[in-house]
Amino acid sequence: MRRILAAAALSAALLQAGPVLAQETYQAAGDPLLNFDYKQVAVAEGLEHPWSIAWVNRDTALVTERPGRLRVIRNGRLDPTPVSGTPQVLVAPERGLVFQAGLFEVSPHPKFAENRLIYLTYASGTAQANRLTLARATLNEGATALSNLQVLFQVSQDKPEFQHYGGKILWVSDDTLLLSVGDGGNPPVAIGGELSRLNATRPGSHLGKILRLKDDGTAAPGNPFAGQQGARPEVFSIGHRHVQGLAMGPNNTIYATEHGPLGGDELNLIRAGSNYGWPVVTWGRDYAGAAPIGTGQRSAPGLVDPVLVWYPSVIGASGLVAYSGDRFPQWRGNLFAGGLATQDIRRIVLDSNGRVTAHESMRIGQRVRDVRQGPDGLLYVLTDEIHGRVFRLEPAQ
Repeated sequence: MRRILAAAALSAALLQAGPVLAQETYQAAGDPLLNFDYKQVAVAEGLEHPWSIAWVNRDTALVTERPGRLRVIRNGRLDPTPVSGTPQVLVAPERGLVFQAGLFEVSPHPKFAENRLIYLTYASGTAQANRLTLARATLNEGATALSNLQVLFQVSQDKPEFQHYGGKILWVSDDTLLLSVGDGGNPPVAIGGELSRLNATRPGSHLGKILRLKDDGTAAPGNPFAGQQGARPEVFSIGHRHVQGLAMGPNNTIYATEHGPLGGDELNLIRAGSNYGWPVVTWGRDYAGAAPIGTGQRSAPGLVDPVLVWYPSVIGASGLVAYSGDRFPQWRGNLFAGGLATQDIRRIVLDSNGRVTAHESMRIGQRVRDVRQGPDGLLYVLTDEIHGRVFRLEPAQ
């Protein structure tokens, strides 16, 4: 369901600038233990690269397809006709696995029952000049059409190529949301004559950031870089490569999964004003010749280390959810991270201090794009395939 934290529960620590520096990184190396405490139950098939799922009520879920369609699953059945009124999106051609542009996240407003507003993220522009866009629209009562489509926010810089958009949404408090923005892409992707990824640690750019916005797309009050000369007031945290999972964890914590380069996907505990190091430090190496990146170091003073790193192999991090239901009581408080490359879901166990204590694999057999908790307390999974599917995980017994 919608991941919302009531305004009264938003801790002062969330908006307090300044990183938490000393933490131990859990290295997930080799083949993890396998978990078989679940079974797969089909919900919908024949979706073209489904990217995101969200519920507007207990019986109705919305699913985005990367080519630009918004679909409806009603009472467990996929409607054959897409929702009308979706925005025009930039869709990349399928070249190997580099087809990252398109329609991304769908997320209902926290007060959807009152205002019928849904939010969409997508790539817009051309192959030579494109950027991440956030829009909202009104979904009609029959969930068949969008109206009053309004672009709320666009990333500060155009970039070439079809890489590293980000596009994840997490509602935090008082109708404010977190929005992930990728660093723009791998070398040789450049902006203004320098590598796009160098913008990730610069508060004056949206690239390589997590932003915090009001529900109208403007900067939320209290952001850590607001008022700093040259900084963008929307910036919440910096030094990210390509965040593809955002979730509210136990005790009102915020977690993010992001793609590393060649090796080094990360799970990070997100705090306002923190610098997560990309591209100054990383566990991974560049694709071109596997050369070191930045300083060639994994950690440095003033930069926040990941809570968990997948190294030397990556999972191809995708959707992320913290489980809070009652159908799998033994999993309450655990994080579930999708894996595109590993075609599985990783169950991550945290202790009371937020440290990782266990890590398991739940084999799916297709590229996992999203994993969410449904209103029935079950986990729902989307597979990123030309004939993708939606299914749910139920207890094995």
